[in-house]
Amino acid sequence: MTFPDITPDLKAAMPDLRGRLLANQSLAELTWFRVGGPAQVLFTPADEDDLAYFLKLLPKELPVYVVGVGSNLIVRDGGMPGVVIRLSPRAFGETLASGDIVSAGTAALDKRVAETAAAANIGGMEFFFGIPGTIGGALRMNAGANGSETKDVLVEATGIGRDGTKHIFSNADMKFVYRNSGVDPSIIFTSARFRGQVAYPETIRVRMNEVQSHRETAQPIREKTGGSTFKNPPGNSAWKLIDAAGCRGLRIGGAQVSEMHCNFLINTGNATGHDIETLGETVRERVKANSGIELHWEIKRIGISV
Repeated sequence: MTFPDITPDLKAAMPDLRGRLLANQSLAELTWFRVGGPAQVLFTPADEDDLAYFLKLLPKELPVYVVGVGSNLIVRDGGMPGVVIRLSPRAFGETLASGDIVSAGTAALDKRVAETAAAANIGGMEFFFGIPGTIGGALRMNAGANGSETKDVLVEATGIGRDGTKHIFSNADMKFVYRNSGVDPSIIFTSARFRGQVAYPETIRVRMNEVQSHRETAQPIREKTGGSTFKNPPGNSAWKLIDAAGCRGLRIGGAQVSEMHCNFLINTGNATGHDIETLGETVRERVKANSGIELHWEIKRIGISV
């Protein structure tokens, strides 16, 4: 499937744009699942000012979505109409440490922030080492692992609104809840500052090794997956509910519930976006029938079905 090419009109309306615009660009290569159709437009801004300029002049009727490394994302097979924005590590991936503060662009990997903190003897951010995404996703989803989450360490975040204006959000402004934030979804986060505690480097390294060991032994990290599929219901574990409903190893097309950790879905090689999403919905139905509990998606799903 292809969309009408609107990039010539966008370029004409934005003569000073410095970033890259691509029409009908495949998104499958940008996601861990390796599935999905194209973006009508894929925009990679040159820097924060370029992003603000683009958003200010972009027709308001065009939908906008931001992707990071695609570790928590299903793109449907019909692709994504409108504009998909991808912040590049070159322009938005810098990390710096000073005192007990780590600053990071939102294209920086969570793991990189943990490493930057560790190198500066800053503790409290080891949990980022076990999250396979970017800081932008961590801010939007209040990402967490191993008993800690983003809200525990965030000082403030910077973002650009749909009208091109710059905003700064305090920790309280983010309105964090479990695996989500209350900030307007149209805000595109560009940077963040985190505060940890000065700690012994040996203590930090031990904790990071524990986080990595847990991932390697309990999660299918070498598969084409999207991380944790469903949020844990209050007082329960999604994987236990899925297992109890008999879904471990369940297959639909090329998609399978992981045998290692059944809150992970995997692409066994030839899955479509439809296979993966249908498998997830089937798991939800079986868990509801078995336990009466409704699971809610943690993985984001975008685009149109075919």
